[in-house]
Amino acid sequence: MNILGFAINMEKEGEAFYLNQAKENANNGLFSVFSILADDEKQHAKILTDFLNKEKANLPESGLSVNSSIFKGQIKSDIKQTPAQLDAYREALKKEQESVDLYKDLLDKSETTNDTDIFDYLIKQEELHYTIIEDIIFHLEKAESWVESAEFGVREDY
Repeated sequence: MNILGFAINMEKEGEAFYLNQAKENANNGLFSVFSILADDEKQHAKILTDFLNKEKANLPESGLSVNSSIFKGQIKSDIKQTPAQLDAYREALKKEQESVDLYKDLLDKSETTNDTDIFDYLIKQEELHYTIIEDIIFHLEKAESWVESAEFGVREDY
């Protein structure tokens, strides 16, 4: 399997992971986040497939941003941890970093402006995903370390 085939499979695995997480979080605000991440990964696989087939790739904006309203208020109170969920998110973080590293390597080997545009786009998308998953992990870890009687502790403003 060539490196582009590997990258396409990696994106498909990411889509499957995020669809599973959306299903696991169907009753809270993370459902939307994971559904959009799954859509993004599906789009990335299509971009790479088009690139492999020498077709013009469409490079749309992600449905998410770190400043998205989905991360304000409700989602922070909706995040609940199930057993091993934090480990799954940490594994997703590793996979997103692997994607960034792979696309940076491909960017370095790019020979045309089109190649450069595609891999630069994918790097930015995967870095966004990394930041989003990192934020989810932060809030889950925060919930674990929060003192039962927070009345007496110093709390951060969000």
